[in-house]
Amino acid sequence: MRDYDLSADGKKLLVAGRGGFGIVNVAPKQTMKPLAGIATMEMTVDPPQEWKQLFADSWRFERDFFYDENTHGLDWNVMRERYGKLLEDAVTREDVSFVIRELVGELGAGHVFAGGGDVEKPKMRSTGMLGADFSLHNGAFRIEKIIDVSPQNIEVRSPLREPGVAVNEGDYILAVNGVPMDTAVDVWANFQGMGGKTVLLTVNSSPTMTGARDVTVKLLDSENSLRELAWVEANRRKVAEATDGKVGYIYVPDTALSGQSELVRQFRAQFHMQGLVIDERFNRGGQLGDRFIELLNRPLYNYIYQRNGSTNQFPVISNTGPKAMLANGWSGSGGDALPFYFQLARIGPVIGTRTWGGLVGPAYGMPLIDGGYVSCPPGRFIGLDGQWVVENVGVVPDILLPNNPGALAKGEDQQLNRAIEEILDTLKKHPPKKPAIPEFPKVTRD
Repeated sequence: MRDYDLSADGKKLLVAGRGGFGIVNVAPKQTMKPLAGIATMEMTVDPPQEWKQLFADSWRFERDFFYDENTHGLDWNVMRERYGKLLEDAVTREDVSFVIRELVGELGAGHVFAGGGDVEKPKMRSTGMLGADFSLHNGAFRIEKIIDVSPQNIEVRSPLREPGVAVNEGDYILAVNGVPMDTAVDVWANFQGMGGKTVLLTVNSSPTMTGARDVTVKLLDSENSLRELAWVEANRRKVAEATDGKVGYIYVPDTALSGQSELVRQFRAQFHMQGLVIDERFNRGGQLGDRFIELLNRPLYNYIYQRNGSTNQFPVISNTGPKAMLANGWSGSGGDALPFYFQLARIGPVIGTRTWGGLVGPAYGMPLIDGGYVSCPPGRFIGLDGQWVVENVGVVPDILLPNNPGALAKGEDQQLNRAIEEILDTLKKHPPKKPAIPEFPKVTRD
């Protein structure tokens, strides 16, 4: 038996087993006989009545599972009556989700979400992506830039960078699968419904079909990862160039599995640097980042002299140089906790803007009858001083510095520049030191 559900009168069990579903009595030594015809079962739903149940269940879930049984001082019965009246004007499931979100939003807490359910889902057409920027030039679409990532990031790359695809920046794309590009619409309108598909591109170094050639590429269905990795690599190079290779750059996209993997991968490649910029802007959260801090703040215990090699620190994978962390308003949940721990451990300054401020959590989802959900966070962050911290406030940076949008559009990241300045200033005042090799002992005899 994998699962079961009790009937309303407490006399029957609906049992899920390897052979399917069955109904048994609530009694010992029952044998499940799989039900027949489940695939053809139908039921009639009265949407307005179901919507009332969805709303009532959402209200009950928050009453029973929200971390504060007093629901932040709200009269939760009054909230049920007030927002329940709005259901009378609901005409779609989306309206019901709106009402439920307004209800749970009264709690004023992070990680309280609602959505999903029996909503209309139009057919999606994935747009094929080339991982490139285009311009309209000489009456045709010209490739201005092909998005590149670091060589070690082999999990995603622009289709135009695949081996054997002889396409360069400055070339024109004239047709897709033999259909001429329509310059009267956005360039990506010509790739509708082609995400993840292999297509034939007609390209040329001039905006004419004369001398054009065909190349075969498999289009991406999303450029998100590619462009994020390209941004990370560009930042790493900026830091390296601005510091003559003395300072490393690590980007932490979240505090879940991918963020832990990225931290370890990037830290191991740069632990030997004199200082580190830790960028957690746009951190999507996940777990609380205690392990992240343990790695970033790992102390040294000794050095080991090698006669035929260099003198190495121990632990080897450790960096005790100056560090700075970048954070912004899109750093949330675990992305709130990470800079909070960074400050608490006094590793270095946090630079940027206040984080999201969502440490009532986690977002445990409670299922609703139509497949929707409402989340009921059961816990809240408490500081060592016994006070609630971070929630609805965020982590306030040590150096408050919003990025100027105009400068950012021109490629100038003022927050990153400030982090570099802070680390270089610390290195100037406190240059890294490595102990000299002491005098070797001499054996003496009496």
